[in-house]
Formats: sequence, structure tokens, C-alpha cells
Amino acid sequence: IFSKASISLEDSGSSSETDEDEQPVRRQEGSTDLSAEYWGIQKLAKYVKGGDPTATLIALCSMRDFNLSEETCQLAIKDTGCLEVLINLLDTEEIKCQTGSLKILKEISQNILIRHAIADLGGLEIMVKILDSPDTDLKCLAAETIANVARFKRARKTVRKHGGIKRLVELLESISVGSSYQAKDTETVRCAALALWSCSKSTKNKKAIRKAGGIPLLARWLKCSHANILIPIVGTLQECASEPSYRLAIRTEGMIENLVKNLSSEHEELQMHCASAIFKCAEDEEIRDLVRKHEGLQPLSALLDKSENKQLLAAVTGAIWKCAISRENVLKFQEYKTVETLVTLLTDQPEEVLINVIGALGECCQEEENRGTIRRSGGIAPMVTLLTATNPALLVNVNKAVGGCAMEPENMAIIDSLDGVRLLWSLLKNPNPDVQASAAWALCPCVENAKNSGEMVRSFVGGLELIVNLLKSKDKEVLTSVCAAIANIAKDQENLAVMTDHGVVPLLSKLANTNNNKLRRHLAEAIAHCCMWGSNRVAFGEAKAVAPLARYLKSKDPLVHRATAQALYQLSEDPNNCVIMHENGVVKLLLAMVGSTDDTLQEAAAGCIANIRRLALAAEKAKYG
Repeated sequence: IFSKASISLEDSGSSSETDEDEQPVRRQEGSTDLSAEYWGIQKLAKYVKGGDPTATLIALCSMRDFNLSEETCQLAIKDTGCLEVLINLLDTEEIKCQTGSLKILKEISQNILIRHAIADLGGLEIMVKILDSPDTDLKCLAAETIANVARFKRARKTVRKHGGIKRLVELLESISVGSSYQAKDTETVRCAALALWSCSKSTKNKKAIRKAGGIPLLARWLKCSHANILIPIVGTLQECASEPSYRLAIRTEGMIENLVKNLSSEHEELQMHCASAIFKCAEDEEIRDLVRKHEGLQPLSALLDKSENKQLLAAVTGAIWKCAISRENVLKFQEYKTVETLVTLLTDQPEEVLINVIGALGECCQEEENRGTIRRSGGIAPMVTLLTATNPALLVNVNKAVGGCAMEPENMAIIDSLDGVRLLWSLLKNPNPDVQASAAWALCPCVENAKNSGEMVRSFVGGLELIVNLLKSKDKEVLTSVCAAIANIAKDQENLAVMTDHGVVPLLSKLANTNNNKLRRHLAEAIAHCCMWGSNRVAFGEAKAVAPLARYLKSKDPLVHRATAQALYQLSEDPNNCVIMHENGVVKLLLAMVGSTDDTLQEAAAGCIANIRRLALAAEKAKYG
């Protein structure tokens, strides 16, 4: 008769504003199969409402004898109007009545409808006031009930607006960490942390926790040894780790050491939240180094064996992925045979796990040794299969991993035999620019390392037209990756001829006025290679690509210098281009580069100067005879 009510606090590993529906599903009325418990509670209701404190107290105690975790009992309390009375009892001076009421509210607020009703009836405001009570038990019950109710946006806002965040942080501060505290103290901290954890799912509350001085207190309690305190403390930290200020604090307050330590806890839930916090923080290079320094990479690798617990697995693979961005960490993962284990997780896993596994492999295969390991472990085929997925985040990671593996000719042969290059090419049509760009980047090593790559590229009907047309994209990364792919494809004369027919020269020329160094570099490479066909050199000059290229030589990036010198050298085979280069002060800039230690740059600069000089001499000769 009712939608499943109990939603555990741990349901949300992400720190987006995860939310229950603001308008919970209403129960269908008129149901006749109500149980004995329902009628039993209905009988007690009149005593709860009766007004005599003693009778009310006895009725509250009797009500707690029912199994309040059952939906029937929860709804009976709501339907009989007891909920309003329970909330009114919180506003009295009778501590025993307040306690009795909160003990019931704490249990029944596991139900989504009741949570919303408590908020509608103003229950949260009264519970926030109770956090100031001198009675410890009462404060704990209020905090734990707030933890249950504040699982939707409006409730979290109410707690903040009425000063609840500050009071909850003060509860953490009121007890000092140490071996001497009593069971009551640990209960206070546990309940306050649970409430902060629920509240921390909203961005404004993360800021409120920080402003109330919550960060050093979370760091302090992270050092304790009680799992029931650590779970909500780390739960709150991993929610808040989506904010840069928290990531900075996690690094500077020495929290990584304790997060790593608890990866070896016997509580899987605690392990999950620690891994999740590392996952969110390890975008930061210093944190990746700290995880290695505190020997966290080995326990993360070991946790891959707990592959039955999917929430834990998602957090652990996420942490491994982000840690693998650092080369030193990848070398450690090689020691622990992490790559081999990751390959076994490429099939039969939920999407959130796959995104992280393939992301980790994409980072690991930047190391040559791991490209062979992935092949020997049978990882290429499942990777190629994932190119048919639809989730953009997954596809971006798969593209990077396939591209990384394709740097090795042996892997490339397998990718090609499984139709992987065709699948990558078809992803250029994907509407998501991140997917388009990652597919174009992956095509570069494929074209470079495939046998008969020119023929392979021509076998894709409409493929060259598709890639040339992507030069009309508005996305910088798409443009950069497509230029890089075109530079590789243009090494084949026939393919360059086809791309020329599709208008590659004017499209590349249009992009020349960019200030983006990464795009400049790959655009210059593409222009250099596209000069090799027909009258393309002349066409680039007519399309006004030469003067902007000359300005690239003033860039601070040596890779831009190298690509630009190669492009100018090719373009300088045309006399009109030489004139434009000379007018734009190219000679002086290139002269400085002739002394470069980079042979390719040196040769291209010298070649270009020689062509300009030759033209100048010919002009003088013609003029003076």
C-alpha cells in the first residue's frame, strides 16, 4: 500500500544535491488490510493526546513496544494525528515526555512520508532548539532525528536557517578526543556527526559547517578509534570534499594519514567512505603524493578483491583512477599487480564501477609496460566492446584507454581486428564534445600504428568528410584533437587529396587567429602536413593563414615553436608566402631558433630562412640584373 520508505543515510556517495522527491508519493487510501498493530496504536493514540502527563508517558512507553521500524506502525502514528502531538510534546518543559516523543520520532522518521510531515509541522525548528538542552540524552535523540529528517533539500535548509549547523558543530567541540570519554560522550559525537552528514549534502551547508569551525573538529575526530563515530565523520568529509576549501584542509590538516589508516578497517562502510574521500581529493597532485607517502596505494589495491560490495568497489576504483594520474603511483600499482586485477573488472560491473576501472587503466597505459600487461591479461577485447556504450563519462575514459593501448603496434593489430578504429571513428558523430575530442585523440595513435593505415582510413565511408567538418566545432578541445588527427591522416597522400576536396585548407586557415597554445601547436602540425598536396601551400597563403602563424613564434611554448617552424618551412616553398613572412618579422625570430638543441626545430627554421633568402636574392637579381 506504500512506496518503500526506508532510505539509508549511506545511499548517496556523491555530493551533488541528492534528494528525495520533494513531494513524496501519497499512500492510496481505503486500504482494508490494516494489521493488529495499526489498531493497537490507534487505541494508544487517545492516551497520548489525553493531556495527563503520566498517562501520556505510559502511552509513549507502550507505543515503543510496537515494532516502529514497520511501515504499518509508522503510518498508524501519522494517520491517527499522533505525529502533531509528538511534535507538540517536544515544545514542553517535561524532559521525560520530550525524551519519549523523540525516541518514537527517531524510529518513525525512517519513513519518507513522515520525514516530510515532521518538516511541515515545524518539528525541525523545535529539535534544533533542543540541541541547546543541558540533558545529553535529549540532545543525542534530537540530533539523530534531525539526521533522519534532513534527507531532503527543504529540511536541510530549515536546519541551517534556524542555527542548527552551528549547534551541531558545537556538540562536536564540547567533547575532547581521548581515551577517557564516557559512552554518553561518544553517543553525543556520533549523533551530531550523523546530523552534519545528512545536512552536508547541500552546498550552502558545507559552507556553514566550515564557517562554524567544523573542519578542524572533523580532523580531530578522524583520529578516534570508534567506527560508529568515524563512519559519519568520514561520511561528512567525503560529502564536503567536493568543495576546494575542504580538499585544501584535508591536505593541510593531515587527514590523509587517517583516511589511509581506516582503509584497513574491518568495517566496509568506513572503508568505502575513506576511499570515496580519497577519490574526490586525489585530483590534487599533492594529495596523490600523500596517499603514496602514507602507503595507501597497497590497501586500495587489496580492496579490489572485495568486488561483491559494489558501493565499496566504486569508491576504491575511483580512488585508484585519480591516484594513477601520478606516474610514481602507477609504478607502485605495477608492483601490486593492480592493472591485472582492474582488467578482470571490465565486464559484469555497474556503470559507475566501469567508468572508474577504465579511467584507471587509461592512466596506467600511459606507461609502456602496462600496455603489454593489459594485452596479456586479455583486456583489449572488453575495452573495445565498451566503445559501444552510451554514457559520455564512460566513453571519454574508454577512448583514452583504447588510444593509450594503441600506442603499441601489437595492441593496435588487436584493436583493428575487433573493428575498434571504426567504432572510434563513429564516436566522432557523438553529440557530446568531450566524447568527440577523446575519440579524435584516440584515433591519432591508431592511424600512426596501424598497418596500411591509409587504406584503413579510406575504408570508412564518409569518414574523412566527417573529420574535416569537425573543424567547424565551437569546442577548443575538439578542434585541437581533430587538428592532431588530421596531421596524422594527412601523411597519406590519397587521404590528404580527399581532405583537400572537402575544404580542409580554408577550415584550418580560419582557426589560425587563436591564442590557445595547445590548439596552435596541433593546428601548425596539421598545416605543415596539409601543404604536401597540389597547390595547398598557395591556398593557405590566399586564405590568410601565414601572418597569424608567424605570430606563434612569439609564444613561450617550445612545442608551438617546433610545429610552427615546420609549417612555415613548408609554406615558404611558395614565393608569396615568403614575402608575407618577411613582412611579419619571421627571419629574426627564426634565426634565434637555428641554434636550438631540438634538431627538428633547428632544421625547419634554417630551411625556412634559406627559402626566404633565396627569394630575396632572386628578387635583387631581377631588379639589378
